[in-house]
Amino acid sequence: MPSEITFPRQFSRTQRFTLGAPRSFTVSPDGRRVVFLRSRGGAERANLLQVLDLANSDTPFERVVADPAHLLGGGDEQLSPEERARRERAREGSAGVIGYATDAAVTSAAFPLSGRLFRADLLTGACTELPVSGTVLDPRPSPDGRWVAYPTTAGELRITAADGSGDRVLAAPDGDEVTWGQAEFIAAEEMDRSRGFWWSPDSTRLLVARVDESPVQRWYIADPANPGRPAHRVAYPQAGTANAEVRLFVLALDGSRVEVDWDREAFPYLARVHWSEGGPPLLLVQARDQRTQRYLTVRPETGATEQVAEETDDRWVELFPGVPVWTPDGRLVRIVDTASGCRALVVGDIQVTGPELHVRAVLDAGADDVLFTASAGEAAAEPEIGQVHVYLADAGGVVRRVSDAPGYHAATRAGDVTVLVSAALERSGGRVRVLRGGEPVAEITSLAEQPVLTARPVLTLAGEHRIPAAVLLPTGYDRERDGLLPVLMNPYGGPHGQQVLATQNAHLTSQWFADQGFAVVVADGRGTPGRSPAWEKSIHLDMAGVTLADQVEALTALAQDFPLDLGRVGIRGWSYGGYLAALAVLRRPDVFHAAVAGAPVTDMELYDTHYTERYLGLPAERPEVYAAHSLMGDAGKLERPLQLIHGLADDNVVVAHTLRLSATLLAAGRPHEVLPLSGVTHMTPQEEVAENLLLLQVAFLKRNLSVR
Repeated sequence: MPSEITFPRQFSRTQRFTLGAPRSFTVSPDGRRVVFLRSRGGAERANLLQVLDLANSDTPFERVVADPAHLLGGGDEQLSPEERARRERAREGSAGVIGYATDAAVTSAAFPLSGRLFRADLLTGACTELPVSGTVLDPRPSPDGRWVAYPTTAGELRITAADGSGDRVLAAPDGDEVTWGQAEFIAAEEMDRSRGFWWSPDSTRLLVARVDESPVQRWYIADPANPGRPAHRVAYPQAGTANAEVRLFVLALDGSRVEVDWDREAFPYLARVHWSEGGPPLLLVQARDQRTQRYLTVRPETGATEQVAEETDDRWVELFPGVPVWTPDGRLVRIVDTASGCRALVVGDIQVTGPELHVRAVLDAGADDVLFTASAGEAAAEPEIGQVHVYLADAGGVVRRVSDAPGYHAATRAGDVTVLVSAALERSGGRVRVLRGGEPVAEITSLAEQPVLTARPVLTLAGEHRIPAAVLLPTGYDRERDGLLPVLMNPYGGPHGQQVLATQNAHLTSQWFADQGFAVVVADGRGTPGRSPAWEKSIHLDMAGVTLADQVEALTALAQDFPLDLGRVGIRGWSYGGYLAALAVLRRPDVFHAAVAGAPVTDMELYDTHYTERYLGLPAERPEVYAAHSLMGDAGKLERPLQLIHGLADDNVVVAHTLRLSATLLAAGRPHEVLPLSGVTHMTPQEEVAENLLLLQVAFLKRNLSVR
């Protein structure tokens, strides 16, 4: 790699150093294979489907099963608008095989390429295209491997035999806005549910979501740089308006159909679906106000449901990865916010963890134990700032830590084989170790590039609220020589956006900004995850006030121990961070002297239902809350430099947010900068855009904070 490459160029071309890193692991139940995705190098976007063969434990080896370049004959991928939307919801910027599904034995895998269906034999390495009808989305083999079901862009759910014969329709749309087997926008964007169908363990039936988007209002996203193109029409469930109507059916391979019956009027959100041999089909459904959710079992023969648990909260009930799920012996596994104030793992009727751990996700529910991730809880002996660890809880309730070093850890498991993915402060990227019975047997190599700089964050707790924070100073900084530094606050600062992590890669961009002459502060105030339910839910009905107050508190507290020039403070952020940056200069110009707001949500009434209503309620019921969170009423107060950046193709935080704020600022005679990004969505994956955005932001901040 040429030594003259700059960090912005490297950061953009490697997609934030994610390309070349192994991901999406699946372990076979017999412990003989680990399936994963990885591109050929740190600047290559196309993922290959690969297998780590563990059959001979003395000499494990990797082999490529599916190479997109070979399968597509060297041609470029052709993505349907529906596939592009799926990838946007998943924040997926890579190419090639971006996802796959396997049979229960992990002997075969199915995946789409350019809307075509491919099946890979994971034992022999043979990969074939199956002849199908329509453009394929999210194919999934049956547990016995005999069939592959797949939704199409036409809204159908179809099925074909594993040898490519007998392709047929299982369900066809009965309306212009109806789809079968696909997740609706709000499920994929806000509920972390990207699937729309689930196989029965015996491979004879499927649970299939029928989504009718006709009640949802239509928005039109135009491409002003290409006025000859028609606007893109999207169904966007704006806060306070109608959601898609979601129903669930049991479809048998013989063509019979049974609708699943639950109180959809009271519980319209289908948040989770689980079907395994451990018990009957299991649903998690939520009320519109998200203060109540119910766990329901389904009788497949009749569609009748029975409640097995209910959770309520005066603010909101949270959704978690990996739950609900059955253990093989039929115990229900949940993550619960308890009356005592902790977030605990519950197996059956037993609360397994206490206030010493803050449970994050369930990774696997085995016959004898449950694998899960957690952060240090409020009662932990040490705070462990920014760390997440993998734990194992056995049938007796004894909990032990699996990850053995400080950092951020995740895992995948089947049988006695665990894939442990670990990232740490002292090294770039992640380390992937394969353990058998807890002992390492192999390591999957990362081909991600090494960054041209090294981040040196100091992780600490700031202020009365003990706010997790990272402080980064310029490389080679000397206080006696360099004195106080202009400050750049670099937060996300909102729900589901933890930034202060004990990993090197999380702080690379902040270090680059620091090396331009700033002291960079990243603060995870109240509302961000990883601390406690009370910490996360303290923003209820007051996101703006609480999150902004915590940025101010962290800044002023850290100035007592770090060389921060409080007379020159900038703030930058994207999405919620962009909202927070604009909010900061509008409402606290005494503290913040310049802001860069990327893709900001300037008016909460323009954002979606499930996210916005969770924190602020319904607009019709709480108009004063929405008014208090809108930036429009503060536009006339702007007295600090503000740069607004927005992708014109953004279908999540639409560009209307920035345009409306800009228009209001203009009407009030308040100067500001607007940087429109033609053809760019919410995640800005384009290499040139990502690189130049960093350069333009630092130039703006240097100019307005008098940085040489």
